[in-house]
Amino acid sequence: MHPLIEGLVLGLTLAIFFGFGPALFALIQTSIHRGFWSGFLLAIGIFLSDLVVVGLCFVGAIQIITKPENHLAFGIISGGILIIFGIVTYSRKIHMDPNNNKVKLKPPHPITYIIKGFFLNIANPFIWIFWMGVVVGMTANYGADIRPLVFFFSTTLLTVLGTDVLKCFGAYKIKRHLTPKIMIWINKAAGVGLVIFGLFLIVRVIFNF
Repeated sequence: MHPLIEGLVLGLTLAIFFGFGPALFALIQTSIHRGFWSGFLLAIGIFLSDLVVVGLCFVGAIQIITKPENHLAFGIISGGILIIFGIVTYSRKIHMDPNNNKVKLKPPHPITYIIKGFFLNIANPFIWIFWMGVVVGMTANYGADIRPLVFFFSTTLLTVLGTDVLKCFGAYKIKRHLTPKIMIWINKAAGVGLVIFGLFLIVRVIFNF
């Protein structure tokens, strides 16, 4: 099978069947709360973090993260980052004017969303494990031939980015049908989801240590 097709299949599989993590919560919540452009920038940050992890896998730096003696520290730090993001998201308020209409506040700097997406995704240990397995498998398949590997991973990462952008667009389109009360509950649900995911990572790494 051509590496472009393999990359497309893996990207769609990752987006459809393995895309239910903290990044998805953040994408939907940000697109609804801040608009499509903010969600798009968050998706760019997620894309860049995947790109960095894949690059680290190739140069072997990922061994620092995956060494058993480093699992505990990395797991606790990663879980802590997700919990912090979750608490901030949960406590985010919808500001209303006297007529019960949502007040548009000055949005954060665009780079903020890219940084948030980057660290939110890269803090997930499952991302590291997943890409490490893919890099090892595809390197064994294509050997020292760099060209098909570039085709494969470029297609995979761009496919994931494309599906994330579609998720942002879908969330943004339903925004007009949401009341401020529903948006508050979405913030709370996304925040709880991130906190639960972070706690799960910490508990899991402690019991496996």
